[in-house]
Amino acid sequence: MGSEYGQIAKLVVNRQPCVALTGAGISAESGIPTFRSKGGLWEKFDPAVYASIEVFRADPSKYWSIRGEFIRNYDTYQPNAGHTALAELESMGLLRHVITQNIDGLHRKAGSRGLTEIHGSLREIFCVRCGKEYRAPHLPEGVPPFCECGGVLKPNTVLFGESLPREAMEAAWRESSTCRVMLVIGTSAVVQPAASLPHVAKEHGAAVIEVNIERAFSNADRFLEGKAGTVLPELVAEIKKLI
Repeated sequence: MGSEYGQIAKLVVNRQPCVALTGAGISAESGIPTFRSKGGLWEKFDPAVYASIEVFRADPSKYWSIRGEFIRNYDTYQPNAGHTALAELESMGLLRHVITQNIDGLHRKAGSRGLTEIHGSLREIFCVRCGKEYRAPHLPEGVPPFCECGGVLKPNTVLFGESLPREAMEAAWRESSTCRVMLVIGTSAVVQPAASLPHVAKEHGAAVIEVNIERAFSNADRFLEGKAGTVLPELVAEIKKLI
């Protein structure tokens, strides 16, 4: 195992720049439920009902009934060793950017600065009528909560039926097509367009390294099996030996 980590550490150090793509798996260790895995959120709640923009406009209480608790307890969820390892790699000058599918804001909490949240963030909440911004966990009571102007509040996240933010996707494509190494961490690699980003990286000559509890990306050059909170600190330790 050590030699595999050592070889990947050399790739990260020698084949710059390095970019990371992260999914729900990296946040599972922080107590945040995944969506598509066994026991995940969409096994209990139909996303077409509870997380679509169409239903949100008709009855926002459905969305807030499954998301309100997390948002109101936003400060209790903290980054784990996987998030902090990526922030440390960035501070060492070895990780240029994190592209995340996650909406929990934990990469930002961990200190990542080069960050694109392609599905938005639950941290920012806006009134759909007047545009006033609220910051989790500070928002009015109620399911759904309403702004003082009477408009319903909606987190700055992409619901089913909404387009991904253009700027975020442009940044994700740019980072993926110009990196030399991509770390693919804790993602099921089925949700488009994020699932295509490792392919974009490979097509442009990058080495793709997957860190996951089970292999999801068949074209990865290397695969490290395990939880991000265990694997990534070990990889950082190997990198430190080299520099």
